[in-house]
Amino acid sequence: MRNRPIPGSSGLVRAMSLFGDPVLHAPCEPVTDFGPSLTRLIEDMYATMYAANGVGLAANQVGVPLRVFVYDCPDDEDVRHVGHVVNPRLVAVDGIEVRGPEGCLSLPGIEAGTLRHDHAVVEGVTGDGAPVRVEGTGFFARCLQHECDHLEGGVYVDRLAGLRRVRALRKVRRAPWGRR
Repeated sequence: MRNRPIPGSSGLVRAMSLFGDPVLHAPCEPVTDFGPSLTRLIEDMYATMYAANGVGLAANQVGVPLRVFVYDCPDDEDVRHVGHVVNPRLVAVDGIEVRGPEGCLSLPGIEAGTLRHDHAVVEGVTGDGAPVRVEGTGFFARCLQHECDHLEGGVYVDRLAGLRRVRALRKVRRAPWGRR
């Protein structure tokens, strides 16, 4: 039996920032106000992520340049991980590097094989300011690295090189949302 609300159940779906929006390409600011506005942002981020069928979402993807991300992501053993991290720091990445399909809610419909480590550790705090440490392997490790990249002003296509990058950027230009 659940004794707490479902994340995002009281949130509002916000507009998604798309590739090319300046907010996605600049480092985010640390959170200093742990009041109701942060709680509202986190709830809205969950609602937005679920509405877009995503597994992770960084605050700058909804136009807010703060260091916050939410996730609801399985690992390679289908164990579900749900949570959020405020002021996250990627403190460790190790294990083998795996090239796997990666997409992004800010680049809808575009996917490319992206190299990521198979293990990641993120430390930060919760919306209440309590310390949190999140460790992931497999697909969940990919998610943690992806969201931390967003908060540094990066998107996964920045990690691509050669033909993979050319193809991904060509798809962006051809996408209806990419012709702004």
